[in-house]
Amino acid sequence: MDAAAADLTARGARVVARAVQRRGVSRGGVRKTGLPLSPRTLLGAGKVREVAEVRERTGAGAVVFLNPLTPRQHGILADCLGCPVVSLAAAPPQV
Repeated sequence: MDAAAADLTARGARVVARAVQRRGVSRGGVRKTGLPLSPRTLLGAGKVREVAEVRERTGAGAVVFLNPLTPRQHGILADCLGCPVVSLAAAPPQV
């Protein structure tokens, strides 16, 4: 995250917050550690709400993901977060 933030800052962006989807921390999360990430949003519903609230509070113009996102995830996340969504990783191949 530090390297990505430094790269974005060097390109003129202003990093206003960082979020990490942690799994396996709570008792409920431990049960979900082995499950795949959400095919719909990559994040849990609570984390999507958290990121949307931070984006709104800070007035961020975009949300940047380090993970690859499918075109569907891009669209859903952009709708949920109310701004453009960018992935710094290549999208996985569509099967």
